[in-house]
Amino acid sequence: MVADAQSFSPSAGKPRLAVDSWRSRFSSIEIREPEPATVEQLCLAHDRAYVRGVLDGVIENGFGNRLAVVAATLPYTNGAMLAAARAALLDGVAVAPVSGFHHACYECGGGYCTFNGLIVAARVLREAGAVRRVGILDFDEHYGNGTVDIIKRLKLDFIEHYSAGGEWLDDPDKAPEFLAQIPHIMQRFVGCDVLLYQAGADPHIDDPLGGWLTTEQLRERDRLVFTHSKAMRLPVAWNLAGGYQTPLRKVLDIHDNTMRECLAVYVA
Repeated sequence: MVADAQSFSPSAGKPRLAVDSWRSRFSSIEIREPEPATVEQLCLAHDRAYVRGVLDGVIENGFGNRLAVVAATLPYTNGAMLAAARAALLDGVAVAPVSGFHHACYECGGGYCTFNGLIVAARVLREAGAVRRVGILDFDEHYGNGTVDIIKRLKLDFIEHYSAGGEWLDDPDKAPEFLAQIPHIMQRFVGCDVLLYQAGADPHIDDPLGGWLTTEQLRERDRLVFTHSKAMRLPVAWNLAGGYQTPLRKVLDIHDNTMRECLAVYVA
C-alpha cells in the first residue's frame, strides 16, 4: 500500500506512517490485512481500458506519472477501502488507512487519485447483495468530482453522496455554521446500509490546500459524524483523504485525532 509517488501529495506514503502512529498511541485497535482489489472489481467503477492502462504503466495515474511502484499499490489501497466497508458491516466501524479516491473519474485520474475506491467498495457490496443503499460522506476540503462523474455515468442511484467541497468555501467564519449543519447532513443517510466517510485532513486552517477549520473543529466534525452514525445504527468505514502540511507529522496528528474520536464513540 506504500510507494514513493514522487509527488507534492504525501498520500502514497501515509498508510504505514498513519498505522505506526496509531499503534504507538492506541492499544484498542485491531489490524487486519486486506485483500487486493481485482481488475474486475476496479472495472465496476472505471473503464476497462483505463484500468488496464494504468496497471500496465501506459496511462498516467492520478499523480501524473506511470510509475510501476504506484501501480502496484493501487489494488491494495482500493482493496483496503473495500475491506473496511465489509468490516464495518460486521463490527460497526472500521478504517482504511489510505486516501486518493474522490478525484478519480470513470476514464481518468487526477488530483492524486487514480481509482475511486469509494465507488469500488459500494459496487462490490451491492453486487454481492450485502447492501441495498450506500452513503458516501466526503468531508475532504475539495469537491469529489470523480465520485460525482462515476455516479452520473453509471447511473448509480443506490448511492447517496454528499461532498462538503461542493457547498462550503474555505471561510473560517463559516466553521460554526458548518459544524451545526452536520447533524442535518447525516440525515441524508437514513436508510443506507453503510457509510463511507472521507475524513480529510486538508480543511485544516494551516493546510496549504485548505484553510478554514481549526484542530478542535476538525475533531468536533469527526465526533459528530461518529456519534450520529452510531446513534443511527449506521456502520461507518472511514479513510484518511487529503492533508498537505509539512512536516507530515502535522497531518498525522489530525488523523490521530480522527482515530481518537472514533475510539471515544465506539470503544469507550
